[in-house]
Amino acid sequence: MNLTDVIDSLVEERGLDREKVVAIVCEGISAAYSKKYPGVTFYVTYNKKTGNLDVASDKEVVAVVTDEDFEITLRRAKTVDQTAALGVILQVPFEEPVGRIEILTAKQMIASKIRDLEQLAIYEEYKDKEDTIVTGMVHKRERAGYAVSVGEVLAILPFENVIPQEVVRIGHPVRALLKEVYQVARGDYQLVLDRVSGDFVQRLLEIEIPEVFEGLVEIQTVVRIPGYKTKIIVASNRKEIDPVGTCVGVGGARIKPILRELGQEKIDLIQATDSMEKLVRYSLKPAEIDRVEVMDGGKVTVWLAPDQRSYAIGKMGQNINLASKLVGLEIQLQDLARPEQTITLDDAEEDERDYDHERTDE
Repeated sequence: MNLTDVIDSLVEERGLDREKVVAIVCEGISAAYSKKYPGVTFYVTYNKKTGNLDVASDKEVVAVVTDEDFEITLRRAKTVDQTAALGVILQVPFEEPVGRIEILTAKQMIASKIRDLEQLAIYEEYKDKEDTIVTGMVHKRERAGYAVSVGEVLAILPFENVIPQEVVRIGHPVRALLKEVYQVARGDYQLVLDRVSGDFVQRLLEIEIPEVFEGLVEIQTVVRIPGYKTKIIVASNRKEIDPVGTCVGVGGARIKPILRELGQEKIDLIQATDSMEKLVRYSLKPAEIDRVEVMDGGKVTVWLAPDQRSYAIGKMGQNINLASKLVGLEIQLQDLARPEQTITLDDAEEDERDYDHERTDE
């Protein structure tokens, strides 16, 4: 049984450790012999010179053999070891055949352990890359998502981790956050990719903006509705560095590559402040706010002109939803012209539908 070519292929093509592959093959063949000949102690070794597996077993040196599986005559023992004597347990080549069923079992065992070894190698290679951005090539569309080639490994980009309305093209490159690395494959994949999380946007900022990568500009909070908008609080410990301007760049040169990556999604960059009133005001952009009052019970009331309400609420209430998550308070909108009417986050979506209907009627 010449295994050199098989072992070389596994080592070179799949990047597996040679000694571990050899050990798995030897273990599998040993299991096959043990199933065929119960009770016999087998020793299977890989002969590098011949490329074969050498199979040996323990046998007792006796004057008369009554069981060839466990005993050997002194005469034959001398051909293996000149010092052999009666009563000695000697390790000798095992020459009896093994059946097809046992070989099939051995192949299944070896294949299973090789898969385990491959999965361990993938896990060790990519575990430290978890929560970073990787680039891959879209390989094919699966039932649960897109298979993406990341290096020599196929990862899965689930449909729910694809930005809404974006088009993922087979054969085209894609960047994504390496969200999870499994030690044991789930389905056919160990690597799970993501393009919809706030972490994905944050990592893009770290890649595109040196000051963010170096820690001169700190990203404090990221909230996101993928496909619609991301709001980010940025801060700087140096007075001479404007965190928002640094992230935007001259003429938007720094933020534009990130916007292109996100498709039609918008990004609101908000400078950190100790004033909750200012933070709420900034968080509701592009709406122009007249007054802000922080109240007890985790709520804040915002006064604004009626024509600014739809901007504050946003499409389907998404802007006010993001703003509330960003500041950690429930935002209530109150029109300056109608102080008796207060719009809460729960009302925002329904209110926006009414506005859309009114515009259509007009």
